[in-house]
Amino acid sequence: MSYAADKIRNICLLGHGGDGKTSLAESILYLTKGTDRLGKVTDGNTVCDSDPEEIRRRFSISSAMAPTEYKNYKINFIDTPGFFDFVGEVRQGIRVADAGLIVLTAKNGVAVGTEKSWKYVNERNLPRLFYISKMDEENADFVATANALRDAFGSSVCPIMLPIVEGGKMAGYVDIAKNKAYKFDGKAYAEIAVPGDLEDQVEEYRMNLTEAIAETDDDLMEKFFAEEPFTDEEYVTGIKNGVATGVLAPVVCGCYTTGFGTLPLLDTVINYVPSPLEAAAEKGEDANGDAVELKADPNGPTVAFVFKTVTDQYGRFSFFKVVSGKVTSDMTLVNARTGENEKIGHIYMVRGKKNTEVTEVGLGDIGAVSKLNDTKTNDTLCAAGKVVELEKIVFDEPCYTRAIYPKAKGGEEKIASGLTKLKDEDPAFTSGPDPETHEFVVSGAGDMHIDVLCSKLKTKFGADVELADPKVAYREKIRKKVRVQGKHKKQSGGHGQYGDVWIEFEPNIEQDEMVFAENVFGGSVPKNFFPAVEKGLRDCMDRGVLAGYPVVQLKATLVDGSYHDVDSNEMSFKMAARLAFKAGIPQANPVLMEPIGSLKVFIPDSNMGDIIGDLNKRRGRVMGMNPGNDGQTTVEAEVPMAEMATYAIDLRSMTQGRGSFSLKFERYEDAPPMVQQKVIEEAKANMVEDDD
Repeated sequence: MSYAADKIRNICLLGHGGDGKTSLAESILYLTKGTDRLGKVTDGNTVCDSDPEEIRRRFSISSAMAPTEYKNYKINFIDTPGFFDFVGEVRQGIRVADAGLIVLTAKNGVAVGTEKSWKYVNERNLPRLFYISKMDEENADFVATANALRDAFGSSVCPIMLPIVEGGKMAGYVDIAKNKAYKFDGKAYAEIAVPGDLEDQVEEYRMNLTEAIAETDDDLMEKFFAEEPFTDEEYVTGIKNGVATGVLAPVVCGCYTTGFGTLPLLDTVINYVPSPLEAAAEKGEDANGDAVELKADPNGPTVAFVFKTVTDQYGRFSFFKVVSGKVTSDMTLVNARTGENEKIGHIYMVRGKKNTEVTEVGLGDIGAVSKLNDTKTNDTLCAAGKVVELEKIVFDEPCYTRAIYPKAKGGEEKIASGLTKLKDEDPAFTSGPDPETHEFVVSGAGDMHIDVLCSKLKTKFGADVELADPKVAYREKIRKKVRVQGKHKKQSGGHGQYGDVWIEFEPNIEQDEMVFAENVFGGSVPKNFFPAVEKGLRDCMDRGVLAGYPVVQLKATLVDGSYHDVDSNEMSFKMAARLAFKAGIPQANPVLMEPIGSLKVFIPDSNMGDIIGDLNKRRGRVMGMNPGNDGQTTVEAEVPMAEMATYAIDLRSMTQGRGSFSLKFERYEDAPPMVQQKVIEEAKANMVEDDD
């Protein structure tokens, strides 16, 4: 069934890991007849956690669609992971949502994931609601949790529901806006009088709600100050306007196991959350690169945004949201990124891993199309006459890097090919050979992210891998000028080999590349051998004498030498140059240099002491601290890159996941003697192992 845009809601489920998002989606689908049984995360049989990795691990690692039909509305719930390593999936879900529903538990309250979810919806300027879950758990406290939300996020947070608890169990709820109470018998809600012991709490919540919606309209504000009561219709309109503008963040509650609160939540969504028609205009660029805004228009030319790609045993699916017009199965659309045509074949409505083929997807709705030739996540598909490229999802920079090796010989190609295919599904990681160390590395959001990628490499592509700390791209240089001879002489019957050079090596801080010069008098070395001398030296630059790292900032001047009329050739002078290099560099006071990074750490003020102490242990130099207006501080420092391999994990531990950082290479500096000694000893040990 196709729904008009005003009957569609797109809701992204957000929150801390384990707070009940997937279970809430399961309850919604079960009570609206979308499924015929209530699955459990612990049993591995929920609709949204259908990936084998999710079933094995018992938590969400990718966003999943859970569309449902309720009271002639279609609500597309997008269930997203709560663990921070999979924030890329959250970014995808938020990009196409009309509102964010932040889930937290009545027992644990405001967690780090709750705070991050609030931040994400603010970044997108999305309407937001709170759902307090697990109301059936022992020590569940709705009032304390609602107060904690208000303390954390301000007066916009307003409960519009208050649970009625009898004998420690949920028995009903009070609708704050209507000031009416309802009893729940497990199947239906019946109206009852507001319990006397809740009247004071209801009055407090009602006053908070009244103040919030008064801000949405001048007439309501005047009525509020005149102490005139609002009508039921004014409450409904005020809440809806407050949600749309961000002035109001309603709080509701429920219980997955009993289904309590699930249907009232759906009523809240259809009554108060804006439809795609009421959403802000989409931003993008036209074919000329000029900024454009695209308002939702069911009769406009087709424009669809691809926000997710999934590959399974049935093929490749591109998930899209229609932001103008409609998508039908007989269309040919233009990919705004490539300029190429894409033939739309089979299109589907997807619920978990179940695909239902449809003939069209209307404005504001979400669907999936199979087997597009060259369409990726973040692409825009348009009608030929209306080519526009919509604002892309911005993924966080990967901050945790590991070197990745095959366990079996010859497995490198499987790893590279597998990661390339996984990149289609997960644009939040990067992989490839490190240009400095030539190791194959993979970078993600954390150790769990990398572990999931490795598991998928094994199960999907048969590539069994092992991980290691990535090599550090050290450098070697010299600190004084030396003059040495390199002489290559070999006689073995017939023509021999003879090359003799004197070369001056000296530091050259002006550039990293070796500078070669010649200052030969009297033809002691013929000019036609100069290129061979330079080639011999450059061949040595990639492997220094201290620990085998590239040599930089070197000037080499050919000053003298000798040759033989018969036995001298290019190879002989190339070998002579190498001998000079190996003899001269150790005499020139060589030193190991380490890469230094420019670090910015974004942390709560309360973590300042721990962060500074940790940076000191990493040989970091704090350059400055910039306090923000939101209780956050930015610490700027310079730190050796060698000390930062595990920083993503360590920072998360120190800040309970609240901290983030960026790290960029800045320059090279001489490594301290202790560091040099350690690196040189490790290099020698590795050389011995290689020889064995």
